[in-house]
Amino acid sequence: MSALTEVIRTGDTPVGLKVRRALLRPPAGEALSTAAERITVGSQEGNDLVLADATVSRCHAELTRTPDGYRLRDLGSTNGTYVNGVRVVEAFLGDEATLTFGQAPVRFAVAQEQEEVPLYPEPRLGRLVGDSVAMRALFAQLDRLAQSAATVLVLGESGTGKELIAEAIHERGARAKKPFVVVDCGAIPPELVESELFGHEKGAFTGASGERKGAFEAADGGTLFLDEIGELPLNVQPKLLRALERRQVKRVGADQHRPVDVRFIAATHRDLRRGVNQGSFRADLFFRLAVAMVRVPPLRERTEDLPMLLQHLWGETFRALGLEPRPFTPPSAETMRSLASLPWEGNVRELRNFVERSVALSGALDTSRLGISGAGAQAGDAASAAAVRHDLPYREAKEAWLEIFEKAYLSRRLDQSSGNVSQVAREADMDRAHLIKLLKKYAVR
Repeated sequence: MSALTEVIRTGDTPVGLKVRRALLRPPAGEALSTAAERITVGSQEGNDLVLADATVSRCHAELTRTPDGYRLRDLGSTNGTYVNGVRVVEAFLGDEATLTFGQAPVRFAVAQEQEEVPLYPEPRLGRLVGDSVAMRALFAQLDRLAQSAATVLVLGESGTGKELIAEAIHERGARAKKPFVVVDCGAIPPELVESELFGHEKGAFTGASGERKGAFEAADGGTLFLDEIGELPLNVQPKLLRALERRQVKRVGADQHRPVDVRFIAATHRDLRRGVNQGSFRADLFFRLAVAMVRVPPLRERTEDLPMLLQHLWGETFRALGLEPRPFTPPSAETMRSLASLPWEGNVRELRNFVERSVALSGALDTSRLGISGAGAQAGDAASAAAVRHDLPYREAKEAWLEIFEKAYLSRRLDQSSGNVSQVAREADMDRAHLIKLLKKYAVR
């Protein structure tokens, strides 16, 4: 099997990709020919390939282009996905195969012809950093989306920078000078979500001592970013769908709708398509959100970005802590290989914690414990092997150490709970309101 993609370079700089298209031919209906990185298959309108068959689930399966070939993944369908008659949960495909979704057969093939896809010319977009082909392809996609008004759904693991993605789209678009409003659905008690989004009138419920604008009204003219939308309660989802379709909201306790003009971006670390099949997420809302889908690659898929990210986070950390900047010394080749071999389950957030902890504790990148517990080790572990900053006054050194500890601790807890704030509060034995205050203070998501 020949390579699906070929990188086009000018000198050492990647400037484009040559991509072989995927061909999907059902027995009836129109065939699909596409160079998209991700292809969805299901019975619900909005999929890339729609199969009108009762045995096909609404969001049945997806194909993803990878360096190793197209990867087919079942999305928790009712009747299964098959490759050449063998049922699979996940499988890599050759250049040709017969795929069966439920009982609906589809011929799959990879075209020999290549389509050229441009890459972004710079290794930065807004506050996003990355020189890898994966990130330059993402930057090019974001740059295109910024010029439109399309609703965007950002998919990515915890710590990959989904809010920075939304921010970059907003800042490069026509609404850049208007509000950019962020709502974290996972950090709001379920009973307050509707009020947070749509606002409320005075006396609408116990404690509503005055009227309040919701996030939609606050973002009027600008962009509303709903982070972790997979945590949105099922009973609020129809109201959000109506607001998206009609661009009108009704405050809790109000009789009249209010018009709003917002660009809408949502993000989640969950697989909403599985939620659709399981009934925990509305199919019509999912496809209304997924007008354009953006996948943020995890750090383990772009470890070639580590040197640039380390240097970027090094400078950011000194500025954030109010310390005199120090020159960045790149790690040795052996250290970089060690860093690249780590799983980075917390992604860039975990890498940031590693850099901040190193700066606060020793003033240099501290990789001495990577072989034991990885860059994501808690600050308390690192403290036993590294000296606390002694070049600062006692109070400043203590505050810097405490800030690094709290950020590292909370980030790790949040990663372990898949972003569930209530779970973190329970397991850490913390007051939920205090936890949310700390998360906001340190911008931990």
